[in-house]
Amino acid sequence: MKILYFDLSMGAAGDMLTAALLELLPEAERAEFVHSLNHIGIPGVSIASEKSVKCGITGTQMQVLVHGEEEKEAPHHHHEHEHPHEHEHVHEHEHVHEHEHVHEHEHVHEHEHPHEHENEHRHGHSHRSLADIEEMVSGLQVSEKVKEDVLAIYTLIAEAESHAHGRPVTEIHFHEVGTMDAIADVAAVCLLMERLAPQKIAASAVHVGSGQVRCAHGVLPVPAPATAHLLQGIPSYGGTIRGELCTPTGAAILKYFCTEFGAQPLMTVRAVGYGMGKKDFEAANCVRALLGDSADQNDFLYELSCNVDDMAAERIAFATERLLAAGANEVFTVPVGMKKSRPGTLIKILCKEEKKPEMIRLIFKLTTTIGIRESAVKRYILDRSFETIDTPYGKVTKKCSSGYGVTREKLEYEDLARIAREQDLSLGEVEAKLQS
Repeated sequence: MKILYFDLSMGAAGDMLTAALLELLPEAERAEFVHSLNHIGIPGVSIASEKSVKCGITGTQMQVLVHGEEEKEAPHHHHEHEHPHEHEHVHEHEHVHEHEHVHEHEHVHEHEHPHEHENEHRHGHSHRSLADIEEMVSGLQVSEKVKEDVLAIYTLIAEAESHAHGRPVTEIHFHEVGTMDAIADVAAVCLLMERLAPQKIAASAVHVGSGQVRCAHGVLPVPAPATAHLLQGIPSYGGTIRGELCTPTGAAILKYFCTEFGAQPLMTVRAVGYGMGKKDFEAANCVRALLGDSADQNDFLYELSCNVDDMAAERIAFATERLLAAGANEVFTVPVGMKKSRPGTLIKILCKEEKKPEMIRLIFKLTTTIGIRESAVKRYILDRSFETIDTPYGKVTKKCSSGYGVTREKLEYEDLARIAREQDLSLGEVEAKLQS
Protein backbone atom coordinates (compact mmCIF):
# COMPACT_ATOMS: atom_id res chain seq x y z
CA MET A 1 0.00 0.00 0.00
CA LYS A 2 1.33 3.43 -0.94
CA ILE A 3 1.32 5.74 2.10
CA LEU A 4 1.66 9.53 2.23
CA TYR A 5 2.55 11.01 5.61
CA PHE A 6 2.77 14.70 6.54
CA ASP A 7 5.01 15.91 9.37
CA LEU A 8 3.21 19.06 10.58
CA SER A 9 5.49 19.89 13.48
CA MET A 10 5.94 23.36 11.93
CA GLY A 11 2.33 23.88 10.93
CA ALA A 12 0.59 23.72 7.59
CA ALA A 13 -0.18 26.29 4.90
CA GLY A 14 -1.47 25.55 1.42
CA ASP A 15 1.69 26.68 -0.38
CA MET A 16 3.89 24.62 1.98
CA LEU A 17 1.82 21.48 1.39
CA THR A 18 2.04 22.08 -2.37
CA ALA A 19 5.81 22.46 -2.26
CA ALA A 20 6.31 19.36 -0.10
CA LEU A 21 4.20 17.24 -2.47
CA LEU A 22 5.98 18.68 -5.51
CA GLU A 23 9.31 17.45 -4.11
CA LEU A 24 7.91 13.91 -3.98
CA LEU A 25 7.75 13.83 -7.78
CA PRO A 26 10.86 12.68 -9.62
CA GLU A 27 13.00 15.78 -10.16
CA ALA A 28 12.63 15.50 -13.94
CA GLU A 29 8.83 15.85 -13.62
CA ARG A 30 8.65 18.89 -11.34
CA ALA A 31 9.15 21.63 -13.93
CA GLU A 32 6.64 19.96 -16.25
CA PHE A 33 4.09 19.83 -13.43
CA VAL A 34 4.48 23.54 -12.60
CA HIS A 35 4.18 24.36 -16.33
CA SER A 36 0.95 22.34 -16.61
CA LEU A 37 -0.39 23.93 -13.41
CA ASN A 38 -0.04 27.35 -15.04
CA HIS A 39 -2.31 26.24 -17.89
CA ILE A 40 -5.31 24.78 -16.05
CA GLY A 41 -7.27 28.02 -16.34
CA ILE A 42 -7.09 29.95 -13.03
CA PRO A 43 -7.61 33.57 -14.17
CA GLY A 44 -4.63 35.88 -13.82
CA VAL A 45 -2.54 33.41 -11.82
CA SER A 46 1.06 32.39 -12.43
CA ILE A 47 2.89 29.89 -10.24
CA ALA A 48 6.60 29.25 -9.82
CA SER A 49 8.77 27.13 -7.54
CA GLU A 50 12.22 27.94 -6.22
CA LYS A 51 14.75 26.42 -3.86
CA SER A 52 14.75 27.63 -0.26
CA VAL A 53 16.95 26.88 2.74
CA LYS A 54 15.65 26.89 6.32
CA CYS A 55 17.92 25.97 9.25
CA GLY A 56 20.29 24.25 6.85
CA ILE A 57 17.55 22.18 5.17
CA THR A 58 17.00 22.66 1.44
CA GLY A 59 13.45 22.46 0.16
CA THR A 60 11.03 24.07 -2.26
CA GLN A 61 9.08 27.28 -1.87
CA MET A 62 6.07 28.20 -4.02
CA GLN A 63 5.34 31.65 -5.38
CA VAL A 64 1.81 32.46 -6.52
CA LEU A 65 1.30 35.72 -8.42
CA VAL A 66 -2.12 37.18 -9.17
CA HIS A 67 -2.04 39.74 -11.98
CA GLY A 68 1.73 39.80 -11.49
CA GLU A 69 1.60 40.53 -7.78
CA GLU A 70 1.86 38.47 -4.63
CA GLU A 71 -0.90 38.77 -2.01
CA LYS A 72 0.28 41.20 0.68
CA GLU A 73 -1.25 42.46 3.87
CA ALA A 74 -1.65 46.14 4.52
CA PRO A 75 1.51 47.55 6.14
CA HIS A 76 1.40 48.43 9.82
CA HIS A 77 3.77 49.08 12.69
CA HIS A 78 2.70 46.27 14.99
CA HIS A 79 6.05 44.83 16.09
CA GLU A 80 5.19 42.32 18.79
CA HIS A 81 6.65 38.88 18.14
CA GLU A 82 3.48 37.66 16.47
CA HIS A 83 4.74 37.14 12.92
CA PRO A 84 1.40 38.31 11.48
CA HIS A 85 0.32 36.49 8.35
CA GLU A 86 -1.43 37.34 5.15
CA HIS A 87 -5.19 37.47 5.11
CA GLU A 88 -7.60 36.52 2.41
CA HIS A 89 -10.25 39.18 2.68
CA VAL A 90 -13.74 37.83 3.30
CA HIS A 91 -16.68 40.17 2.81
CA GLU A 92 -20.23 39.98 4.04
CA HIS A 93 -23.03 41.68 2.11
CA GLU A 94 -22.73 44.69 4.40
CA HIS A 95 -19.06 44.87 3.29
CA VAL A 96 -17.70 44.43 6.78
CA HIS A 97 -14.08 43.40 6.16
CA GLU A 98 -13.30 39.99 7.62
CA HIS A 99 -10.09 38.12 6.94
CA GLU A 100 -9.08 34.56 6.24
CA HIS A 101 -5.45 33.65 6.92
CA VAL A 102 -4.25 31.77 3.87
CA HIS A 103 -0.56 32.30 3.12
CA GLU A 104 2.66 33.05 4.88
CA HIS A 105 4.57 36.00 3.44
CA GLU A 106 7.37 38.24 4.63
CA HIS A 107 6.34 41.36 6.55
CA VAL A 108 6.26 44.18 3.96
CA HIS A 109 6.87 47.82 4.90
CA GLU A 110 5.33 50.80 3.18
CA HIS A 111 8.31 51.49 0.92
CA GLU A 112 7.93 47.99 -0.54
CA HIS A 113 4.46 48.78 -1.98
CA PRO A 114 4.90 50.63 -5.28
CA HIS A 115 1.36 49.58 -6.27
CA GLU A 116 -0.21 50.07 -2.88
CA HIS A 117 -3.12 52.23 -4.03
CA GLU A 118 -3.87 49.90 -6.91
CA ASN A 119 -3.90 46.97 -4.49
CA GLU A 120 -6.17 48.77 -2.11
CA HIS A 121 -8.58 49.48 -4.94
CA ARG A 122 -8.61 45.85 -5.99
CA HIS A 123 -8.94 44.66 -2.38
CA GLY A 124 -11.89 46.93 -1.81
CA HIS A 125 -13.94 46.32 -4.95
CA SER A 126 -13.25 42.88 -6.43
CA HIS A 127 -15.10 40.16 -4.55
CA ARG A 128 -16.18 36.60 -5.35
CA SER A 129 -18.93 34.48 -3.84
CA LEU A 130 -18.78 30.73 -3.40
CA ALA A 131 -21.05 30.44 -6.45
CA ASP A 132 -18.46 32.39 -8.48
CA ILE A 133 -15.77 30.01 -7.27
CA GLU A 134 -17.89 26.98 -8.19
CA GLU A 135 -18.29 28.33 -11.71
CA MET A 136 -14.56 28.94 -12.05
CA VAL A 137 -13.64 25.49 -10.73
CA SER A 138 -16.06 23.86 -13.19
CA GLY A 139 -14.07 25.43 -16.04
CA LEU A 140 -10.61 24.27 -14.93
CA GLN A 141 -8.71 22.04 -17.36
CA VAL A 142 -8.41 19.16 -14.90
CA SER A 143 -10.15 15.82 -14.32
CA GLU A 144 -13.62 15.67 -12.80
CA LYS A 145 -12.13 14.08 -9.68
CA VAL A 146 -9.76 17.02 -9.18
CA LYS A 147 -12.63 19.48 -9.70
CA GLU A 148 -14.64 17.67 -7.04
CA ASP A 149 -11.70 17.73 -4.63
CA VAL A 150 -10.94 21.43 -5.20
CA LEU A 151 -14.55 22.48 -4.72
CA ALA A 152 -15.00 20.28 -1.65
CA ILE A 153 -11.95 21.81 0.03
CA TYR A 154 -12.90 25.39 -0.82
CA THR A 155 -16.42 24.70 0.43
CA LEU A 156 -14.90 23.63 3.76
CA ILE A 157 -13.08 26.98 3.90
CA ALA A 158 -16.24 28.92 3.08
CA GLU A 159 -18.24 27.01 5.69
CA ALA A 160 -15.56 27.70 8.31
CA GLU A 161 -15.64 31.42 7.50
CA SER A 162 -19.43 31.34 7.61
CA HIS A 163 -19.31 29.78 11.07
CA ALA A 164 -16.67 32.24 12.28
CA HIS A 165 -18.61 35.30 11.10
CA GLY A 166 -22.10 34.06 11.94
CA ARG A 167 -23.31 34.48 8.36
CA PRO A 168 -24.77 32.04 5.81
CA VAL A 169 -22.27 30.73 3.27
CA THR A 170 -24.19 32.56 0.53
CA GLU A 171 -23.41 35.88 2.23
CA ILE A 172 -19.66 35.28 2.44
CA HIS A 173 -17.59 36.98 -0.27
CA PHE A 174 -13.86 36.57 -0.84
CA HIS A 175 -11.43 39.16 -2.11
CA GLU A 176 -10.29 38.21 -5.62
CA VAL A 177 -6.53 38.11 -5.02
CA GLY A 178 -6.78 35.94 -1.91
CA THR A 179 -9.32 33.70 -3.63
CA MET A 180 -7.10 33.07 -6.65
CA ASP A 181 -4.12 32.50 -4.38
CA ALA A 182 -5.96 29.91 -2.28
CA ILE A 183 -7.54 28.15 -5.28
CA ALA A 184 -4.10 27.84 -6.87
CA ASP A 185 -2.77 26.13 -3.73
CA VAL A 186 -5.79 23.86 -3.41
CA ALA A 187 -5.77 22.93 -7.12
CA ALA A 188 -2.03 22.20 -7.00
CA VAL A 189 -2.42 19.91 -3.99
CA CYS A 190 -5.35 18.05 -5.60
CA LEU A 191 -3.45 17.58 -8.87
CA LEU A 192 -0.40 16.29 -7.00
CA MET A 193 -2.56 13.90 -5.00
CA GLU A 194 -3.98 12.59 -8.27
CA ARG A 195 -0.51 12.10 -9.74
CA LEU A 196 1.07 10.54 -6.63
CA ALA A 197 -2.04 8.39 -6.02
CA PRO A 198 -1.43 7.45 -2.36
CA GLN A 199 -3.76 4.78 -1.00
CA LYS A 200 -3.51 6.07 2.56
CA ILE A 201 -2.90 9.65 3.73
CA ALA A 202 -1.95 10.34 7.35
CA ALA A 203 -0.44 13.24 9.27
CA SER A 204 1.07 14.17 12.61
CA ALA A 205 -0.73 16.39 15.07
CA VAL A 206 -0.89 19.96 13.75
CA HIS A 207 1.37 22.63 15.25
CA VAL A 208 -0.81 25.75 15.07
CA GLY A 209 1.55 28.24 16.70
CA SER A 210 0.70 30.62 19.50
CA GLY A 211 0.16 34.28 20.27
CA GLN A 212 -2.03 36.57 18.22
CA VAL A 213 -2.59 37.77 14.68
CA ARG A 214 -3.81 41.22 13.59
CA CYS A 215 -6.92 41.51 11.41
CA ALA A 216 -9.16 44.39 10.33
CA HIS A 217 -11.31 44.01 13.44
CA GLY A 218 -8.35 43.91 15.78
CA VAL A 219 -6.10 41.26 17.26
CA LEU A 220 -7.28 37.65 17.24
CA PRO A 221 -5.86 34.57 18.98
CA VAL A 222 -3.92 31.89 17.10
CA PRO A 223 -5.30 29.72 15.59
CA ALA A 224 -7.67 32.09 13.79
CA PRO A 225 -11.40 31.32 14.22
CA ALA A 226 -11.83 29.66 10.81
CA THR A 227 -8.74 27.50 11.37
CA ALA A 228 -9.93 26.48 14.83
CA HIS A 229 -13.28 25.47 13.37
CA LEU A 230 -11.66 23.35 10.65
CA LEU A 231 -9.33 21.63 13.12
CA GLN A 232 -12.18 20.29 15.26
CA GLY A 233 -11.65 16.56 15.63
CA ILE A 234 -8.00 16.81 14.55
CA PRO A 235 -5.18 16.70 17.16
CA SER A 236 -3.30 20.00 17.38
CA TYR A 237 -1.07 21.91 19.79
CA GLY A 238 0.19 25.44 20.32
CA GLY A 239 3.88 25.10 21.17
CA THR A 240 6.20 27.99 22.00
CA ILE A 241 6.65 29.59 18.56
CA ARG A 242 4.74 32.86 18.40
CA GLY A 243 3.03 33.07 15.06
CA GLU A 244 0.24 31.60 12.95
CA LEU A 245 1.64 28.31 11.65
CA CYS A 246 -1.55 26.74 10.30
CA THR A 247 -3.86 28.57 7.89
CA PRO A 248 -7.48 27.79 7.01
CA THR A 249 -6.44 26.59 3.57
CA GLY A 250 -3.90 24.19 5.06
CA ALA A 251 -6.38 22.99 7.68
CA ALA A 252 -9.08 22.39 5.06
CA ILE A 253 -6.71 20.39 2.84
CA LEU A 254 -5.70 18.19 5.77
CA LYS A 255 -9.28 17.72 6.94
CA TYR A 256 -10.34 16.61 3.47
CA PHE A 257 -7.51 14.26 2.56
CA CYS A 258 -6.13 12.79 5.80
CA THR A 259 -7.81 9.72 7.24
CA GLU A 260 -5.77 9.52 10.44
CA PHE A 261 -3.53 11.68 12.62
CA GLY A 262 -0.74 10.56 14.89
CA ALA A 263 2.74 9.05 14.79
CA GLN A 264 4.27 8.04 11.47
CA PRO A 265 2.96 4.59 10.53
CA LEU A 266 5.28 1.68 9.87
CA MET A 267 6.42 2.30 6.29
CA THR A 268 9.36 2.00 3.93
CA VAL A 269 10.03 5.58 2.78
CA ARG A 270 10.77 6.07 -0.94
CA ALA A 271 10.77 9.88 -1.20
CA VAL A 272 10.96 12.87 1.16
CA GLY A 273 9.79 16.39 0.32
CA TYR A 274 10.25 19.69 2.17
CA GLY A 275 7.81 22.52 1.53
CA MET A 276 9.16 25.81 2.87
CA GLY A 277 7.21 28.74 4.27
CA LYS A 278 8.24 32.33 3.64
CA LYS A 279 8.89 33.27 7.27
CA ASP A 280 11.88 32.42 9.43
CA PHE A 281 11.52 31.11 12.97
CA GLU A 282 13.95 29.52 15.41
CA ALA A 283 12.86 26.17 13.94
CA ALA A 284 12.73 25.24 10.26
CA ASN A 285 9.48 26.63 8.83
CA CYS A 286 8.52 23.71 6.62
CA VAL A 287 6.13 20.84 6.00
CA ARG A 288 7.79 17.47 5.47
CA ALA A 289 6.03 14.88 3.31
CA LEU A 290 7.04 11.22 3.25
CA LEU A 291 5.94 8.85 0.50
CA GLY A 292 6.48 5.13 0.80
CA ASP A 293 5.02 1.68 1.16
CA SER A 294 3.58 0.05 4.23
CA ALA A 295 5.90 -2.53 5.73
CA ASP A 296 5.03 -6.19 5.37
CA GLN A 297 2.66 -7.01 8.20
CA ASN A 298 1.95 -9.86 10.54
CA ASP A 299 -0.02 -10.21 13.72
CA PHE A 300 -1.13 -12.78 16.28
CA LEU A 301 -4.58 -14.32 16.56
CA TYR A 302 -6.11 -16.93 18.80
CA GLU A 303 -7.52 -20.09 17.27
CA LEU A 304 -10.46 -21.59 19.14
CA SER A 305 -11.67 -24.97 17.92
CA CYS A 306 -14.17 -27.63 18.85
CA ASN A 307 -15.61 -30.85 17.40
CA VAL A 308 -19.34 -31.59 17.16
CA ASP A 309 -21.17 -34.64 15.82
CA ASP A 310 -24.74 -33.88 16.81
CA MET A 311 -25.49 -30.51 15.14
CA ALA A 312 -27.58 -30.06 12.01
CA ALA A 313 -25.96 -28.12 9.16
CA GLU A 314 -28.34 -25.17 9.48
CA ARG A 315 -27.44 -24.78 13.18
CA ILE A 316 -23.75 -24.75 12.37
CA ALA A 317 -24.45 -22.11 9.69
CA PHE A 318 -26.38 -20.01 12.24
CA ALA A 319 -23.52 -20.27 14.78
CA THR A 320 -21.02 -19.23 12.08
CA GLU A 321 -23.04 -16.13 11.23
CA ARG A 322 -23.36 -15.10 14.88
CA LEU A 323 -19.66 -15.59 15.60
CA LEU A 324 -18.64 -13.48 12.60
CA ALA A 325 -21.12 -10.78 13.56
CA ALA A 326 -19.62 -10.72 17.07
CA GLY A 327 -16.14 -9.93 15.73
CA ALA A 328 -14.45 -13.18 14.78
CA ASN A 329 -11.81 -12.71 12.10
CA GLU A 330 -12.61 -16.05 10.50
CA VAL A 331 -14.93 -18.97 11.11
CA PHE A 332 -14.69 -22.15 9.05
CA THR A 333 -15.57 -25.82 9.27
CA VAL A 334 -13.82 -29.06 8.31
CA PRO A 335 -15.45 -32.51 7.98
CA VAL A 336 -13.79 -34.96 10.42
CA GLY A 337 -14.19 -38.52 11.60
CA MET A 338 -14.98 -38.86 15.31
CA LYS A 339 -15.40 -41.58 17.91
CA LYS A 340 -17.20 -44.74 16.86
CA SER A 341 -16.55 -43.77 13.22
CA ARG A 342 -19.23 -41.10 13.36
CA PRO A 343 -18.87 -38.18 10.85
CA GLY A 344 -18.52 -34.83 12.58
CA THR A 345 -17.52 -31.20 12.05
CA LEU A 346 -14.45 -29.36 13.27
CA ILE A 347 -15.32 -25.69 13.89
CA LYS A 348 -12.41 -23.23 13.95
CA ILE A 349 -12.67 -19.60 15.03
CA LEU A 350 -9.84 -17.07 14.65
CA CYS A 351 -10.08 -13.92 16.74
CA LYS A 352 -8.12 -11.13 18.42
CA GLU A 353 -7.18 -11.54 22.07
CA GLU A 354 -9.72 -8.95 23.23
CA LYS A 355 -12.52 -10.88 21.49
CA LYS A 356 -11.57 -14.25 22.98
CA PRO A 357 -13.83 -14.21 26.09
CA GLU A 358 -16.89 -13.34 24.01
CA MET A 359 -16.04 -15.97 21.41
CA ILE A 360 -15.73 -18.68 24.07
CA ARG A 361 -19.08 -17.68 25.57
CA LEU A 362 -20.79 -17.79 22.18
CA ILE A 363 -19.24 -21.11 21.14
CA PHE A 364 -20.69 -22.77 24.24
CA LYS A 365 -24.03 -21.00 23.70
CA LEU A 366 -24.41 -21.67 19.97
CA THR A 367 -22.91 -25.16 19.61
CA THR A 368 -23.27 -28.49 21.38
CA THR A 369 -19.58 -28.79 22.25
CA ILE A 370 -18.49 -29.44 25.83
CA GLY A 371 -14.86 -28.39 25.33
CA ILE A 372 -12.85 -25.77 23.42
CA ARG A 373 -9.17 -25.93 22.42
CA GLU A 374 -7.05 -22.77 22.21
CA SER A 375 -3.79 -21.99 20.44
CA ALA A 376 -1.99 -18.78 19.46
CA VAL A 377 -1.18 -18.45 15.77
CA LYS A 378 0.93 -15.97 13.84
CA ARG A 379 -0.68 -14.55 10.72
CA TYR A 380 1.05 -12.94 7.72
CA ILE A 381 -1.24 -10.48 5.97
CA LEU A 382 -1.37 -8.25 2.93
CA ASP A 383 -2.44 -4.64 3.32
CA ARG A 384 -5.98 -4.16 2.14
CA SER A 385 -7.74 -1.07 0.87
CA PHE A 386 -10.91 -0.35 -1.05
CA GLU A 387 -11.58 2.13 -3.82
CA THR A 388 -14.68 2.93 -5.83
CA ILE A 389 -14.44 3.04 -9.62
CA ASP A 390 -16.96 4.43 -12.10
CA THR A 391 -18.15 2.02 -14.81
CA PRO A 392 -20.84 2.19 -17.53
CA TYR A 393 -22.96 0.09 -15.15
CA GLY A 394 -22.52 2.27 -12.09
CA LYS A 395 -20.02 2.38 -9.23
CA VAL A 396 -18.07 -0.78 -8.43
CA THR A 397 -15.89 -1.40 -5.37
CA LYS A 398 -12.40 -2.75 -5.95
CA LYS A 399 -10.41 -4.47 -3.20
CA CYS A 400 -6.65 -3.88 -3.42
CA SER A 401 -4.12 -6.02 -1.53
CA SER A 402 -0.36 -5.55 -1.41
CA GLY A 403 2.73 -6.64 0.51
CA TYR A 404 5.54 -9.19 0.42
CA GLY A 405 6.21 -8.21 -3.20
CA VAL A 406 2.64 -9.00 -4.26
CA THR A 407 -0.11 -6.70 -5.54
CA ARG A 408 -3.65 -7.92 -6.21
CA GLU A 409 -6.93 -6.33 -7.22
CA LYS A 410 -10.39 -7.86 -7.12
CA LEU A 411 -13.83 -6.46 -7.90
CA GLU A 412 -16.40 -7.01 -5.17
CA TYR A 413 -18.72 -9.95 -5.82
CA GLU A 414 -21.92 -8.15 -4.76
CA ASP A 415 -21.32 -5.37 -7.30
CA LEU A 416 -20.56 -7.89 -10.07
CA ALA A 417 -23.66 -9.89 -9.16
CA ARG A 418 -25.85 -6.78 -9.26
CA ILE A 419 -24.63 -5.87 -12.74
CA ALA A 420 -25.02 -9.48 -13.93
CA ARG A 421 -28.65 -9.52 -12.80
CA GLU A 422 -29.43 -6.10 -14.27
CA GLN A 423 -27.78 -6.84 -17.64
CA ASP A 424 -28.72 -10.54 -17.82
CA LEU A 425 -25.05 -11.55 -18.03
CA SER A 426 -22.86 -14.15 -16.37
CA LEU A 427 -20.28 -13.06 -13.80
CA GLY A 428 -17.52 -13.89 -16.27
CA GLU A 429 -19.10 -11.68 -18.94
CA VAL A 430 -19.38 -8.79 -16.49
CA GLU A 431 -15.72 -9.12 -15.47
CA ALA A 432 -14.66 -9.21 -19.13
CA LYS A 433 -16.66 -6.07 -19.95
CA LEU A 434 -15.28 -4.15 -16.97
CA GLN A 435 -11.68 -5.12 -17.76
CA SER A 436 -11.90 -4.29 -21.47
